[in-house]
Amino acid sequence: MNQDAYRKLVSGESSGLGAAPLRFFLGIASQVYLVVIALRNFLYSKGWLKTHRVNAAVISIGNITAGGTGKTPLVIWLCKQIISDSKFQISNSQCAILTRGYKAIQNYRDEPAILAESCPEAKVIVNLDRVAGATRAVSEFGAKVLIMDDGFQHRRLARDLDIVTVDSTVPFGYGKLLPAGLLREPVAALKRADAAVITRCDQATEAELTQLEDKLQRINPEMIIARSIHAPICAKSIDDREISLEELKSKKIFAFCGIGNPDAFFNTIKNIEARLVDSKVYNDHYHYTDDCLADIYEQARRLKADLILTTQKDWFSLFNIGKSKFDIRFAYLAIELKFVSGEDKITQLIERALAGKIPLLQ
Repeated sequence: MNQDAYRKLVSGESSGLGAAPLRFFLGIASQVYLVVIALRNFLYSKGWLKTHRVNAAVISIGNITAGGTGKTPLVIWLCKQIISDSKFQISNSQCAILTRGYKAIQNYRDEPAILAESCPEAKVIVNLDRVAGATRAVSEFGAKVLIMDDGFQHRRLARDLDIVTVDSTVPFGYGKLLPAGLLREPVAALKRADAAVITRCDQATEAELTQLEDKLQRINPEMIIARSIHAPICAKSIDDREISLEELKSKKIFAFCGIGNPDAFFNTIKNIEARLVDSKVYNDHYHYTDDCLADIYEQARRLKADLILTTQKDWFSLFNIGKSKFDIRFAYLAIELKFVSGEDKITQLIERALAGKIPLLQ
């Protein structure tokens, strides 16, 4: 079952003959998963599973749902914030990003490559073992601040600050644990979080956002809550040409992606008033081939598209594939995280977490 079909199944959108029995069996599997997660969290809360501390400040960026909630743009924002803030005496290499990655950076694929390109001042450490990665960052590179990407469930590494991203379009994974829904943990796990950054706020109504904030506050009254959007900047093509948002409005676009929340990407294209003629969804972290691109190109050509657009994450997965042989230009939509509200509170929270861990300029 591909990702798109799976989302339709767990969301209840699929209504075929086999859908209800399959959801029933997924529900049974999610109960088993719940027992495993509850036991693991209990063992950590009692100290029977050990957490490891390193000689550096650790900030975790994570979530409680599977799929794309906007962690990577927040990691990039946080890294740049810490390095550029004159109050923190952080030099090059003293801020490191810990990521488990899906492909090696030397192959220039996926999130690690995006992080390496977007945050050249920081060291990006790819290691499934977060403790080993953190130890290497401190001992080898003298890192003073570690940003743990996708770290909320990785409790072996102690952290000084836990920030979670919550996607406003699917905030609680259809209300069910994996595999019956998208929740990695019960929503009560948010009691461990210090802050929540609600992402893609431009794709939800004010009433929906207020309702979401109220629920988050009920779960964890002490949690700081901020709102953000994934703001498109421009499109960047294979020949490094930048295509402005204004120019995109005149284009007929065929879009494709292999990310956790594909609808959010397609809605972003629609929100900039570009004409989306059609789209194609692949599984998250999809390994593209020349045949895939040829198929995408043929669909775009039949629809007389002017541009084939994907995400930055997918763009790195296309590296070294012959995109230039097609007469319709391939490009990716460059975005950055922008706070709508609560940025000052998040910044203050970061400063408090780092105080005493690294020298601050008064």
